[in-house]
Amino acid sequence: MRKCAGWLKKYSPYICLFIIPILNFYLLEWYTHNPFKTMKVNVHIMNILLFEFISLFLFALFGRVRTALMIQTVFCAVYGLAGYFVLEFRGAPIQPWDILSLDTAASVADNYEYKLDQTAVIVLTCFAALLIVEFFLKAGFLQRSKKEVQPAVSGKKKAAAPQKKNRIRPWHLRLALGLLSGLAILGYTKMLHNEEIVQNKLRLYDKLFTPTTIQYKNGTLTAFLMELQYVSVDKPDNYSEERAEQLLDFYAPEETSVTQKPNIIVIMNEAFSDPAVLGEFSTNEDYMPFVHSLLRGADNTISGLLNVSVKGGNTANTEFEYLTGSTMAFLPYGSIPYQQYITGKIPTLASHLASLGYKTVAMHPYRAAGWDRNTVYPLFGFEEMQFQEFFKDSEVIRKYVSDRGNYEKIIQVYEDKNDNEPLFLFNVTMQNHSSYSDWNDYDNFHPDITVEDSSSKLLPAYLSLMKLSDEAIEELVTYFAAQDEPTVIVFFGDHQPTDSIVNPVLKLHGRTCSDLSSEEEALRYQVPFFIWANYDIEEESGAETSANYLAMKTLKAAGLPLTPYFSFLHNLSEDAPVISASHVTLGNGTFTYAKNQKDLLNDYQTLQYYLLFDYEPQE
Repeated sequence: MRKCAGWLKKYSPYICLFIIPILNFYLLEWYTHNPFKTMKVNVHIMNILLFEFISLFLFALFGRVRTALMIQTVFCAVYGLAGYFVLEFRGAPIQPWDILSLDTAASVADNYEYKLDQTAVIVLTCFAALLIVEFFLKAGFLQRSKKEVQPAVSGKKKAAAPQKKNRIRPWHLRLALGLLSGLAILGYTKMLHNEEIVQNKLRLYDKLFTPTTIQYKNGTLTAFLMELQYVSVDKPDNYSEERAEQLLDFYAPEETSVTQKPNIIVIMNEAFSDPAVLGEFSTNEDYMPFVHSLLRGADNTISGLLNVSVKGGNTANTEFEYLTGSTMAFLPYGSIPYQQYITGKIPTLASHLASLGYKTVAMHPYRAAGWDRNTVYPLFGFEEMQFQEFFKDSEVIRKYVSDRGNYEKIIQVYEDKNDNEPLFLFNVTMQNHSSYSDWNDYDNFHPDITVEDSSSKLLPAYLSLMKLSDEAIEELVTYFAAQDEPTVIVFFGDHQPTDSIVNPVLKLHGRTCSDLSSEEEALRYQVPFFIWANYDIEEESGAETSANYLAMKTLKAAGLPLTPYFSFLHNLSEDAPVISASHVTLGNGTFTYAKNQKDLLNDYQTLQYYLLFDYEPQE
């Protein structure tokens, strides 16, 4: 018995070195889902091996079992907790590119309410217990063996030193273990970047446009490593700068005289959407009567549904698609072009209108550095920018500038401009930013929309904010309807809110966000839009398009000339009316994905790559 206890004392650290990485893997997954319900057996084995390789590498690096395991456990606990909140707030897990968004994330971190469910509390408790156990594991490579040298005796000759035996030193083992485990991790990652191995050998889930599903089915770290290959953007097939320039020359429209330059006011409204696209539900009153009236058809109005590439967050990607005519379908899911790819001037709607003599103004009632807007907007061709300081005296709802207060500033800019100077104003609102559970903390907002047969407190609060937005945009339209200067107003939401807001709607129909089909999931990326003018334009209702086309449609509605790129998009929209990271809809109504339409979209991808990465503006 004593011998067994001695053996256990000696080898228990190494047993823990094998067992604890497995526990770390399962605890990391359990923050957000039950891995035994979502992963195949081979995926479990793969992830366990990855965690074992990582623990062995850390063991070789630091030389102590305790240090290696505690580092891995702390990482899993902290990373998992961050992923839990990111998934809760944004509706998508952490992506490799989120590291570039840390400044923006920090700037809005206090906008959310941080609550843990029972499962997350249990997981954190288990991590704490593991750390306590690991603290007492003292085995490692750093133990020194006793010297086998006899002490010298005074007055006598020194005893002959014993012959050294050839033996492996501890640092030899550490080096070998570090190299082997490091190569194993590298090989694991390389394997995940091979499409044939992923699909045919490992049979992993590989649909990037559903990152939450990738994480649930493949494992958190495995999914992250899979996505690392998309940090850089590959060139399209048969790409060349010459071919891109030839395409632009081909689509260059004939020069025409511009008879009228209407003011163009674009409002991208934070989280504005109509959850009814996911299923009908009843409320005590219409939460957006004015927008609904435009969607049903109105004079001098184009209206319908806009397909965007994000949900729950990453606002900057929708404005990127709108202003540039580019699509996130050709870029890594979760990437932020504003922070990754915009390093110089590129052609945009703003730069085009500036070339036509427009005053170009960008406005956002929040921090200038958010999504690097203060750096990006000048590169896009905006001559003037107004951020948080411009709205110091504006009305506030909860802690954000209200849409009404925001639009009063739009009117101020319009009234202050020169009479002979057309205005292009791009405005990103802030009123409807999450969280929607904190309204009780403020005296300036009280939800007045109720939802029948639903106990949700979040959905009524969200819909009540939509009602305030609806009232504010109606007031702005009414103001410009009375103005003599021709004016076009473009209005659309940047994305739908997070899953927690819309789940009550799905629940009324016996569904949840986690069990939607691909076509149903695509509905999570639809928001209302309209283009309204205070003069005669051709009306259209029930239109369906995507954010990459909307700037082109803005120019068409305003009667302004198109750039070669926007002319190309006008032509492409006949064959593919919707192109987003979520899906593609073909002209015949077929639901598909960008990766399945490489031939149809190759010219588009070529032009987008050229304009983002190889374009050199002429001074």
